[in-house]
Amino acid sequence: MDRYLEEALDLAARGIGQVSPNPAVGAVLVRSDQVVGRGFHTWEGVKHAEVLAIEEAGERAQGSTLYVTLEPCSHHGRTPPCIDAVLAAGIRKVVAPMKDPNPQVSGRGFTRLRDAGVEVEIDEEAAPRSTEINEAFVHFMRTGRPLVTLKGALTLDGKIAAPEDENKPGEIPWITSETARGHVQLLRHTHDAILTGIGTVLADDCRLTDRTGEPRSRPLLRMVLDSLLRLPLDSYLVRSCQNDVLAITTSAASPERRKKLEAKGVRVEIKERKDGRASLQGAVDLLAKEKYLSLMIEAGSKVNWSALESGVADKIFFYYAPKILGGMRSLPVAGGAGRLRRNDAIQVHNVRLHSIATDEFAVEAWLEKEL
Repeated sequence: MDRYLEEALDLAARGIGQVSPNPAVGAVLVRSDQVVGRGFHTWEGVKHAEVLAIEEAGERAQGSTLYVTLEPCSHHGRTPPCIDAVLAAGIRKVVAPMKDPNPQVSGRGFTRLRDAGVEVEIDEEAAPRSTEINEAFVHFMRTGRPLVTLKGALTLDGKIAAPEDENKPGEIPWITSETARGHVQLLRHTHDAILTGIGTVLADDCRLTDRTGEPRSRPLLRMVLDSLLRLPLDSYLVRSCQNDVLAITTSAASPERRKKLEAKGVRVEIKERKDGRASLQGAVDLLAKEKYLSLMIEAGSKVNWSALESGVADKIFFYYAPKILGGMRSLPVAGGAGRLRRNDAIQVHNVRLHSIATDEFAVEAWLEKEL
C-alpha cells in the first residue's frame, strides 16, 4: 500500500463516530513527493476531506496527486460535488482504494475524472481497510439497512448471568473487567444506536450511553423493546433523556403510560410482531428509514436469541472473561428455543480475535445469511 494512501486512511479513521450518515474519508495531496494538503471529513465540519486538503494546499494543488480513501463524490448533497473541486484545482492524478458503495453513484466520479483527463488509479490493496473503516456505511449502501452488531459479555461457558445475582447500586456483578468495559465504550462510539430489552432495564437500570467523551455527529439513540411500556419514569434512561430515548412498543400498551413517557421526552413508536410483542425487525426498519447506519444490541438472553434467529443481527462481538458459571440455571448468551440439532447451528465466518486484557479476549464475526 502506498504510504500516502495509508496516511489518508489514518486521517479517515479520525472521523469515526463523527460522520454518520456520511462515510469517514481522508485525503492527502502530494506534489513533488511532498505533502501539500491534508483533510478528513466530519459532519459538523461539513466540508469533505478532498476540499479541506485542496484548501490547505492552495496553489500547490496544481499538478498534484490526490490520495483519497473513497471515490470523490459526483453528486450534490450538503456540499457541491468534490469532483468539481478536484478539477478546478488542477489535480493531475487521483489514487483511491474503492468506488463509492452507493449503487446510484458508484463509478461516476471516476468516470468524470477520466473524461476530464485526470489519471485514476485504484489501489485494491488498501480496499479492505477502507471498507473496514466504513463498514456500516458500506453495509447500509448495499442493503438499505443498518449494520446490526450483537454484543455480549460472557463467561467461557457462554453465560451472561447467574440465578442469584443481585444488582444493587455499586454492586453490579460484572462478568468482564474494567478494561473490557472501557473497550465496550469505544465500540458504542462507533454506533448510531443501541438497543436493549425492558427486562435488562428493569434488572440493571442501565445507562446505554457513550462515555468515551469523544465528539459524535449525532447523539447515540438509546432504544428499548418494551411491549407494555413498563419503562420506569424514574429509570436512568428516562431521567437522562434528552430526546435520545426511543421505546418500541405495541398497541396493547397503555395510552396514559405513553403520554407520561412522552412528557419526559421519550419517543414512543408502535412496532409489533404478529404475536403481539414489540418487533425488533420493526425497530431496525425504523432506523433504516431515518438513515441510522448502525445498531448495537446489548440485551438479555431472549432478545439476543431473537436477533440471531430472525436474521436481524449481522455481526457478533462477544467479550469473554476467564470465568465459568456452569449449571442449568445461569442464563446463556442466547436463550429462547435455540436450534434443536447441531447440524442446524447458526454459522459465523470471518472470525477475528481481539486481545482485550490479561486472560480476556473478544470474538468478532459475521453471521452467515441465507441468500
